[in-house]
Order: sequence, then structure tokens, then C-alpha cells
Amino acid sequence: MFLRLLFESFRRQKRRKSIAFLAIALGMSIATAMIAVAAGIGDKISQELRSTGANLVITPIEDTLDVNLGGVNLKPASSGAYVAESELPKLKGIFWGHNILGFVPSLTAPVTVTKNGKNTLVDLHSTQAANAELIGTYFAQPLHYGKQDFVTGARSVNPWWQVEGEWPHDYAEWPANQPPEVLVGKKVAAESGLSPGDEVEIAGKNLRVSGVLNTGGSEDQAIVAPLHIVQQLLGRPNAVDRVAVSALTKPEDAFGRRDPSKMTPAMRDRWYCSPYANSIAFQIREALPNVRVEQVRQVEQNQGKILTRISGLMLLLTLAALLASVLAVSAAMAATILERRQEVGLMKSMGASNTSVASLFLTEAGLLALAGGMAGFLGGAALARYIGSSIFGSSIEVHPVVLALILCAALVVTFAGSAGAVRKATQFDPAVVLRGDA
Repeated sequence: MFLRLLFESFRRQKRRKSIAFLAIALGMSIATAMIAVAAGIGDKISQELRSTGANLVITPIEDTLDVNLGGVNLKPASSGAYVAESELPKLKGIFWGHNILGFVPSLTAPVTVTKNGKNTLVDLHSTQAANAELIGTYFAQPLHYGKQDFVTGARSVNPWWQVEGEWPHDYAEWPANQPPEVLVGKKVAAESGLSPGDEVEIAGKNLRVSGVLNTGGSEDQAIVAPLHIVQQLLGRPNAVDRVAVSALTKPEDAFGRRDPSKMTPAMRDRWYCSPYANSIAFQIREALPNVRVEQVRQVEQNQGKILTRISGLMLLLTLAALLASVLAVSAAMAATILERRQEVGLMKSMGASNTSVASLFLTEAGLLALAGGMAGFLGGAALARYIGSSIFGSSIEVHPVVLALILCAALVVTFAGSAGAVRKATQFDPAVVLRGDA
């Protein structure tokens, strides 16, 4: 009899049940999408922020003291220390090496750019005040570490660099009939009249301008060349004075900022095995002794702020969707019970207890919740993938454990929306209802 009552309820009240089912499915689809996006948004946003440049900077530890007195920069006696270029592939060998998305070494020297007729001369050792910089770096340098081959350089780590013309090549040995290529900063090009295809002479060596560089930064007042070319010109083989590293990191929390030397072994292992910027910097110092690794704090702090705000927004959207589902289910169940009040009165007059009446309606609600929750999960998974592909360029996978969470949420939402109407049904007086006075 109980199953027949359930069947007849769904058969005779298709419209009411459809409205409740749709309300549950829509609420659960939004909840599924928001949970999936919240779970996968950390790495996605971190990757997006990595497109704004490096978040770690490596410098020689002997050359990190920087004192300004009366506008004069005072360096320590060990000024001029360098990082060995040959050691840089070890960055891929640290515990979180796969999180190192790329790095850009650089070797810099002040230079004076002058025009001599049709020739443009760059003086490395001028007694005049330098009006530009010579920067050696990687553009798209192929490297090898262990069994891993990878390409790194400014083209991938600094995607905001805009080049009018062509990027230089990172040839280890330039063809005999082709001069090495360089980029000229926008301001240098404007002051000296250089354009792609022109040549400049640096320390007696002719170099071809392949493009004009526009970064909006200090590179606009520089000549940027392949690293090994600048090392030859400066007589500093294998030398690098700065390395910008782009690493995929976890936003820092209170634990991530703790000093590992003051942790217990278990806590230190947990800290070491978490991709905090601090722990990755610590591992870099282990792989490259005598270097200093600093965070670009603005990038790391922005990542945490963005994640917090977006997570809060998604939580509000989820709560709003669930509340709307509760209200819709409540309205649909109230209308259902009002229509079936005579059926409820007849059941109670034949000896049905309040528990039996409540069980009937709650079972109906539970079946609707499970069906609506499953439909909402499938719709939410599709919505999450669409959000991922349209915003981040890659799909967001929904973990199967989310299904159990959504089904539980659907049951809670449906029972919460049905509670008032079911309670009203248990209070019906059979005599009054069957007389038609209720």
C-alpha cells in the first residue's frame, strides 16, 4: 500500500513534482560547479598569475647587500659575485622541480650608446655616464637535466614582452655569415634611430638588431642579447648575476611562513613537501649553495587575496542557490500537501499515525532529492568544465567524491524545504478535513 501511494503521488502530481525536481537540480548544479571550480581554481589562478612574470629571484649571496647613502649605492667588498650558469638546470632537480615553470638568467652591464655617422656604437667601458644597459639572457634556450629536456627563457616567463620584428635566436655557435642578433629597447631605439635590420657595434663586435623591445620597464632602456654573447663581451664566461624564476606555488598561510629550523621533524617534512614559495626557495638554496632566493611578494600576496575573494564569492553563490532551492521545494511541497489534504485526512481516519503520514511525504521528498541531486551533479560537472575551458583554457575535472557531497546536500535542502509542509500535514484533523472545512 505504501509503494502504491508513492506511485500514485508521482503519477497524479507530475507538474508539482517536476517543479520541485527542477528546483533541486538547478540548485545542485550550481553547487557542484562552484565546489569543482573552488577545488581546482588554486592551480588555475596560480598558473594565470605566473603569466605575469617570475615570483622568485636568485642572486649571489655575497652580492645581496645593497646600501644607499646620500643617493650613492654602496656595495660590499665582494661585489661582483656571480651565479654559475652551468648550475641552473639543477632547479629542475629539486623536490618541487616540476613546479618550476621556467627561469630567466641575466647578466647586466651599464653601457653608453652613441651615434657615429651611420654607425651606432655601444661602449662598455666609457668614462661618460651610462645611458643604457646591456643585458644578456635566455630567449628560448633548450636545456637538459637528467632525462628531462626543456626550454626556458624570456619568451615563456615574460609573456608581456612585446617585440616589433623577430626574437633573437639562442644559438650556442652563430653561423659564420650571420652576426648575432639582439633586441633594442624602445627608448634606446627612439634615441639612436635603430630599427630591425640595423647593426650595432659592441666592443668591436657587430650585432644585428632583430627587433625592438617594449616591456614598459627598465628593459626599454637596454640592449638585450643572448646570454653567451654578453658573457663573451664582458669576459665573464658561465657568469649570471640574477635569475628570475617562475614557480607554481601554494598561497602562503601562517604555517607556510613559519621558520623550518624551529619545527618538529614531522612538521618540517609537511612544510618541505608543500609547494609554498618559502619551501621552494629553501630547496633552491639546497641545490645552489651560496645564493639568496627572495620572493616577489606582490605576486604571492595578490594570489592569496584573489583566491580568498573568489572563494568567498563562490560560497555566496552556492548558499544563494541552496536557499533558492529550499524556498522552491517548500512552496511545491506546501501546494502538494494542500491538494492532498483529503487523502491525508482519509489516511488518518483509517488509523494512520502521524509518523506514517510524515514518512510518506519525506520518502517522496527523498526520491526527488536523489533524482534532482544526480541530475544537478551531471549538469554542474558540465558547467564546471565549461567555466574552466572558457576562462582558464583547460577543463576542470569534478572528483567523484563531490557526488556524495551533492546528494547529501540535496537531501538536506529537500528535507529542510519539506519540513514545514509535512508538519502541517500531521496536524490535519481528519473530521474537519473530510467535511471540507479545512
